[in-house]
Amino acid sequence: MIKGACYVRVSTDNQLENYSIEEQTDRLRAYCKAKDIHIVKFYTDGGYSGGNLNRPALQQMLTDIDYGIIDLVVVYKLDRLSRSQKDTLTLIEDCFLSKNVDFISINENFDTSTPFGRAMIGILSVFAQLEKDQITERFTMGRIGRAKSGYFHGGPTAPTGYDYIDGNLIVNEYEAMQVRDLYARFLKGYSVYDCWQYMQKKYTTKYGGWKSETLVRNVLKNEVYTGKVKFKGTIYHGNHPAIIPEAQFRQVQELFSSSHRSSDTFKRSPFKASTLLASLIYCGKCGARFHGEHGNYSCYSRTKGDKKYIIDPNCRNKKWKIPELDALVTDYIARLNFSDLENKTPSPQPPIDYSARLGEIDRQIGKLIDLYQVGSIPIETISKKIEILSKEKSTLEEAARQKSTPSSSLKEMITARSTFMSIIKTGTLEEKRACLTLLIDRIVIDDDNVNIILHKI
Repeated sequence: MIKGACYVRVSTDNQLENYSIEEQTDRLRAYCKAKDIHIVKFYTDGGYSGGNLNRPALQQMLTDIDYGIIDLVVVYKLDRLSRSQKDTLTLIEDCFLSKNVDFISINENFDTSTPFGRAMIGILSVFAQLEKDQITERFTMGRIGRAKSGYFHGGPTAPTGYDYIDGNLIVNEYEAMQVRDLYARFLKGYSVYDCWQYMQKKYTTKYGGWKSETLVRNVLKNEVYTGKVKFKGTIYHGNHPAIIPEAQFRQVQELFSSSHRSSDTFKRSPFKASTLLASLIYCGKCGARFHGEHGNYSCYSRTKGDKKYIIDPNCRNKKWKIPELDALVTDYIARLNFSDLENKTPSPQPPIDYSARLGEIDRQIGKLIDLYQVGSIPIETISKKIEILSKEKSTLEEAARQKSTPSSSLKEMITARSTFMSIIKTGTLEEKRACLTLLIDRIVIDDDNVNIILHKI
């Protein structure tokens, strides 16, 4: 007597069709009785997709086949075994026929013991795959349409800062305040790690708290906080209110992608400098940056630390011990005296009118937004152009502001020096670095010669 294994599978959707477990089981039992097939076991996968082979009952059946206790596998319909053409043929050819186990699908009325049946297996597998692909395509089109309409498609698990109510994102005011605090702290120069520690100690959310650096990084990079939704790399205007202004969000993204923090280390943790003078030191011989490693400040060209930063591979500029250079710069800052500069009247500078260019930038951005609404240019192209124009506008506005208040830079430097000296023993590395970046434009090293260049006043 032929020893048969009956395989039954049903997914949640198929419960509504005539493929229920009971229906398949009854028909398989009747078929085996009529064909004098002894049923060794029913292998049942309830609620499992046919799109892959990660199904416990199927895997158990394959194991039993290896032990030689099955002569035949019987299913009600071919797509109960699999909806993947590749998986179907793999199962039949590599797992069944190669071990002298035949396969029968009673609904299609063929079996692998005949050449015609083996040919039909391949043909029907193609249609099973086609049906699966069509379902996937319709599902994807539906999600794209939902995104274009501005709806969040992440399901009921709303991002921190929002609640998901009746299919919409609603601002959670307490969490939104936390998100704003995180963005403000990151823009002050604190690392992702420091921001995580800060948020973890200070706040809780509906999900329990700020549990990892990854959560902090994801919040800082998520366009949803600007009132946008994203699907398959395309950004759409959302129906939900923004928590973070677009300009502030772009500033954060610039910090993540800034050229001097583009190495893998800084991608993982931007602004997480491990040394006091990182990003301020330049080589006086080749012009490359210095970085801290193995207890020294060293020229990138000499250490070959990152190919993107190497300017002259033959550079042999001196390495400086980190504590020695830190002490030298700290002593220089301690001896700074701004009193003479405070009493000097700034030399008159010809006024620069940026209004014409600023107006032109606004007009160009307006045209790009109109083009986006018409849909004649891809959103990625428009976004890049707007980002470039916005950067230029921000730079010009800052230049205009500085021109209108010529003594503001001096006041900031005096305050920065005073703050630096007050926190020299108790402040965090980030706080000290924030002060130094307001004071020092760059430090140029040429062997033993250290030239500390302050910002222009």
